[in-house]
Amino acid sequence: MLKTLSIATLSLALLPALALASDAGTLKQGEKLYKTACIACHSTGAANAPKLGNKQAWAPILARGMDEIMTVATNGKGAMPARGGTKADDAALRAAVEYMVSRVQ
Repeated sequence: MLKTLSIATLSLALLPALALASDAGTLKQGEKLYKTACIACHSTGAANAPKLGNKQAWAPILARGMDEIMTVATNGKGAMPARGGTKADDAALRAAVEYMVSRVQ
């Protein structure tokens, strides 16, 4: 019984570490897509794209919430084409958005 309890306790203790590893993997995937597609506009501010890391430019976007940000990323807005002009699936697109958001939080 004590052995089972110890294993369960250890498993629960590891959950936050596993979540961080998963988040790190997602951010790495997002960074990869950012560097292959999003960087063209989000590094220069072309067509009024908020620059990566610019907290002031991202503040009103973040205020709208992740659902709205994902709607824009998925469907495009202004000069930004749907999915940033890529064929990225929903998970990869979300990872790229989460990567960009992580740089301003």
